[in-house]
Amino acid sequence: MPATPHDPATAPDEAARFDALVAEADAVSVDGWDFSWLDGRATEQRPSWGYARAMGERMGRARAALDIQTGGGEVLASVPKLPPLAVATESWPPNVARATALLHPLGAVVVADEDEPPLPFADAAFDLVVSRHPVTTWWDEIARVLAPDGTYFSQQVGPASVFELVEYFLGPQPPEVRGARDPERARADAQAAGLDVVDLRFERLRTEFRDIGAVVYFLRKVIWMVPGFTVEEYRPRLAELHHRLENEGPFVAHTTRFLIEARKPA
Repeated sequence: MPATPHDPATAPDEAARFDALVAEADAVSVDGWDFSWLDGRATEQRPSWGYARAMGERMGRARAALDIQTGGGEVLASVPKLPPLAVATESWPPNVARATALLHPLGAVVVADEDEPPLPFADAAFDLVVSRHPVTTWWDEIARVLAPDGTYFSQQVGPASVFELVEYFLGPQPPEVRGARDPERARADAQAAGLDVVDLRFERLRTEFRDIGAVVYFLRKVIWMVPGFTVEEYRPRLAELHHRLENEGPFVAHTTRFLIEARKPA
């Protein structure tokens, strides 16, 4: 029986490149929230609103600010001027250590937190709360720790983000999964917590993966995309995608993002 076109036995050079790319991406550290390892391997169109810049402007006007789920602290560390009191929370121990090393010299405190209610802070403790790509948004807790007239400012992952890649590995997802993270649901939840939504924007953005190493690194780092992903479990599917990348060019997916800004009534 003839070998299939993607059978490594028919293309030893392609198979060797596959092994090398996968081994490299499987060995590199995925701590923190810095994606610079993907430079030249993947591209992602950025939202038009410029979250880091806009968040930095708000930080410059704040007196006490909280960054929820800071990751490795990279976005908060990019702020030109931190407020007199700057606090960040993070749950994953490697990121807690990374964020501490990065943010403490800048005057920001990092608090290890399980990312579940309650937040370990007093009522009305902050006039600004921010979060970039939170896994879950606990609106009642955000409203509680915000001072009157305080602001919550967040860029979040939208519905069916990068699902072309997700469904390549997991197959078609049910409507309730594809429709999760709806920005209008976020608006309703914020209002239910007593906050006034003053800005809500949504964009669908082009993402390209140019080699199989980029795919492996991305799925190892963004662990909720393909839960439990390992190279060993998905190796045959990875090999098929590698063949496609080598012969047809980049794998195109679409990232979804929304920006939400909400205020606590004075």
